[in-house]
Amino acid sequence: MADPVLSLSDARLSLDGNAGRVDILHGITLEVLKGETVALTGPSGSGKSSLLMLMGGLEQATGGEVRALGRDLTTLTEDQLARFRRDNMGVVFQSFHLIPTMTALENVATPLELAGHRDAFDRAEAELAAVGLASRSHHYPGQMSGGEQQRVALARAAAPRPAILLADEPTGNLDGANGQAIMEILFGLRDRHGATLVLVTHAPELAARCDREVRLRDGWLETDAMRDAAE
Repeated sequence: MADPVLSLSDARLSLDGNAGRVDILHGITLEVLKGETVALTGPSGSGKSSLLMLMGGLEQATGGEVRALGRDLTTLTEDQLARFRRDNMGVVFQSFHLIPTMTALENVATPLELAGHRDAFDRAEAELAAVGLASRSHHYPGQMSGGEQQRVALARAAAPRPAILLADEPTGNLDGANGQAIMEILFGLRDRHGATLVLVTHAPELAARCDREVRLRDGWLETDAMRDAAE
């Protein structure tokens, strides 16, 4: 059996809101194996994006353990988490998060430069070509369509050759044709770089392409929620 790349044990997340403490995730125990593709699905507000954020160290678990590539993320400082993500993870958000004053090429190359890669711009050009944007590398985000901006975000996430690729609703802001194109690119990047892929999606056709679907409901894994209701 392949080694677990991501492992959560009784992981919990609670956040302080205007109405007081809110429990977001309840005792999540889950493993994702090397090279596996996992879709996180469930109704809006079920905790899918929060679970992805725990896996990426973008939210700190308030209980339990979250391990990525053998490292316990709950013990790392913010700086250590940032370095770990830089070296091991690519993250794609629904809203792109591109820097508007940088060209597509600069958006992809800058994180590589910060990580000390001397071939940052060569790698950035190669990744933009791989997502079909070789001719748009010197355009700014404001000059690009939503589908093109998401391609830039995918290229930026894939350029460091991450072991783990996390995507939060990567087709959520796109029309059907662009969503289909992004889906093909996403799985193509996974195949080219051999990354473990975890994605949040409401799209059944995207979830169906994954090796496994993990459903959440009200902050519980659905099997745990069903078991809890039966007791």
